[in-house]
Amino acid sequence: MFTTDAFWWEAAPPQALPERPVPANADVVIIGAGYTGLSAAITLARAGRSVVAFDRMKPGEGASSRNGGIASGNLRPGFAEFTRRFGEARALAIQAESKTAREDLADFIRREGIDCDFVQSGRFTGASSAKEYEQLAREAERLRDQLGIEAHAVPASEQRRELGTDFYHGGLVRMDIGGLHPAKLHAEMLRVALAAGAEVHGETPVRSLTPGGRGFRLETSRGPIEASQVIVATNGYTDGVDPWLRRRLVPVMSRIIATEPISDNLMRQLMPAGRMCSETRKLHYYFRPSPDGRRILWGGRDGALQPDPQGATLRLERAMHDVFPELRGTAITHSWFGYVAMHLDMVPRLFTHEGLHYACGYCGSGVVWARWAGLHAARQVLGEKEVRSAFDFRPPSAIPLYRGRPWFMPAVFKWFELQDRLSQRLRKRTSP
Repeated sequence: MFTTDAFWWEAAPPQALPERPVPANADVVIIGAGYTGLSAAITLARAGRSVVAFDRMKPGEGASSRNGGIASGNLRPGFAEFTRRFGEARALAIQAESKTAREDLADFIRREGIDCDFVQSGRFTGASSAKEYEQLAREAERLRDQLGIEAHAVPASEQRRELGTDFYHGGLVRMDIGGLHPAKLHAEMLRVALAAGAEVHGETPVRSLTPGGRGFRLETSRGPIEASQVIVATNGYTDGVDPWLRRRLVPVMSRIIATEPISDNLMRQLMPAGRMCSETRKLHYYFRPSPDGRRILWGGRDGALQPDPQGATLRLERAMHDVFPELRGTAITHSWFGYVAMHLDMVPRLFTHEGLHYACGYCGSGVVWARWAGLHAARQVLGEKEVRSAFDFRPPSAIPLYRGRPWFMPAVFKWFELQDRLSQRLRKRTSP
């Protein structure tokens, strides 16, 4: 049976919250009740602040319960590019904080008793060319030497110990990355936030946000509220309420498919190490075993302007068969998508603008970054100046001629697709 609902919703569907009156005021209002908003709400409520969070959908119905559940904390630019853009000091600080953020998520899960199938599985990144394998091998050295992260290169001759395919030219294993059940993580964060005293209103869109009263006045679908401070935590679901932010974040569809249950023997053949997986292609894919080890989940970006479940599902299925031809004939039971937020810098960001606090721009790696950014946005509100983040600097730049509809994305994806095709042809010509 095929469905366009997220696979994760079978175990933890987004829940409608009981409707409550909207209070007249609060110390802090949070727009968005995904990982970011709930992380901020937990921190603020435990610090004694009155906190009210609003979400225009059911809490967690967006990317927080639709993602792949890979706790990678990926950063798109390489270290050299970070240094060129931001200077060596910030580049080093960003890399170090990435490690801290991953460790902090694992600590949070243990400390709060979060039941979300978290496993420190490690991640295998497949190299799409011999040149990229050499780059990954150097990255493994840098991770070990500079950050103390357990990492090693896997040559093509040893690849099948990690992944049952000859598609890649070897790869990189790093052990600081794990996997979890994203919808369970959100449900547990919601439980913790409510227990801490935060107030969360689902299916209650914010219709306007203006200075006034105690600091800011917000009109919601169920009444007004005034707040001393506001945290905007909408990321890929930013709407017209904040046109300034909307010009800086591009919502990009990320789609995932799930296979029907496959045999234990085939799963051991294809994913013997049980790792989270990614690759180096421009239009890269990410994949993993389901938490129960019975299915393979395969995801990638979609450059279409409107959802096309059939076409997008077939593209993902073809890509999966390129890597795992043994899965031809295996049924796809789920195909769903959510929006990730991209921007010009491709680096998660904390910043303030006209008195508002923002945490956003996770570029497809929000399992780690969303909770971390929400935590730091809350610390900013609390005035904890001694707790600094390397991601707290200027806002992302506005994108020219962009007002919220990413008209340019099909062309961008076509360009990436062309580069991948050319690379694959070259690979076939040079293969022994």
